Amino acid sequence: MEYTQLGRTGLKVSRLVLGTMNFGPQTDEADSHAIMDAALDAGINLFDTANVYGWGENKGRTESIIGNWFAKGGGRRDKVVLATKVYGNMGADGAAWPNHDKLSAVNIRRAVDASLKRLQTDHIDVYQFHHVDRNTPFEEIWQAIDVLVQQGKILYVGSSNFPGYKIAQANEIAARRGGTIGLVSEQCLYNLAERRAEMEVVPAAQEYGLGVIPWSPLHGGLLGGVLKKEVEGKRRTSGRAADALADPATRAQIQSYEDLLDKHGIEPGEAALAWLLTRPGVTGPIVGPRTAEQLASAVRASELELSEELLTGLDEIFPGPGPSPEAFAW
Repeated sequence: MEYTQLGRTGLKVSRLVLGTMNFGPQTDEADSHAIMDAALDAGINLFDTANVYGWGENKGRTESIIGNWFAKGGGRRDKVVLATKVYGNMGADGAAWPNHDKLSAVNIRRAVDASLKRLQTDHIDVYQFHHVDRNTPFEEIWQAIDVLVQQGKILYVGSSNFPGYKIAQANEIAARRGGTIGLVSEQCLYNLAERRAEMEVVPAAQEYGLGVIPWSPLHGGLLGGVLKKEVEGKRRTSGRAADALADPATRAQIQSYEDLLDKHGIEPGEAALAWLLTRPGVTGPIVGPRTAEQLASAVRASELELSEELLTGLDEIFPGPGPSPEAFAW
């Protein structure tokens, strides 16, 4: 496994990020623990979660599964760079009591303590804002974060689903305050089929020294060999992939993609992950395995070297927006 710095920090993280969103809803605790052990064995050290994972009445369940795994000992916690998120409504019935969601200083303080309890640890390495809070000024957010850093409860701060201008605003205000490192990472939707992040988010992240952590690298399974699996009867397409394939043009595009990778003898899902690892500014994509085999496939992807011919072919099938700001003008 290769490692890189997380943005402008001295923190070394793996080029693959273990996403845990399936732990609880789709993968039981025993299998989740086995996947985390396998991830460490493969050299993956950056684990990503969120306080809302588990969903519905089980919000927080995923963090609890990770906490129970840490409690097994064996140096598990020390080996992991732990990242979790705050923003979502934690009410089981979907109705948040006032100040029990988003990024007010009150909720940040409450949410950190609740996450630490579920995770059975005394600190979070990367605490991430799961979404922009349009009602809370960054001055308030950074003041709350400064207190938590001083208390040793969090070390670094990242964002998720932020537009480029909010990355800039957050870090400019942090710089004016002084003593606050600001955002060091951004999680964004970014993959071969969805490259709009290249217009503003990735350039802003690079300008301000944030590591880019793409989520949904297979675009809901669309880039994971979905058409071949349909033909072989291995998978019934649903969700984002099914919606996309309802468009004949998109179906033809995905067919061209799968045909190209078949020609090169590479699995589509592994190629999609390997492509992200070639992109400027990308720290590593989040992989969310439901099984040990899916994790093994992701690790194989991290070791792939894509030829220039293949990279050119992928760009022809999935053309990006082009460099910014030219992409906005012509």
